[in-house]
Amino acid sequence: MSEINLPSSDTVVKTARTYVVDLIERIIWTFLGAAGAVALAAGPADMLSASFWESVGVAGLAAVVTLVKGVLARVVGSKNSASSAPSV
Repeated sequence: MSEINLPSSDTVVKTARTYVVDLIERIIWTFLGAAGAVALAAGPADMLSASFWESVGVAGLAAVVTLVKGVLARVVGSKNSASSAPSV
């Protein structure tokens, strides 16, 4: 009989944890970047008129897009990364 070599449960937990940490970090940075950009455009730069909560909403939408992209990236890229680049 041939032997089946399966990864240990520790390996599976570590790879899932790596993916989740990577995805959460990307979502947080996307939210902060979008919030800063909209706040700058609506405030000192006076490029658009948006309230504080509208700015937060736009940043939240950007973070949701990042979440969806990160989940879909598991299909294309590495299972341990939220990147869609296959080599990451």
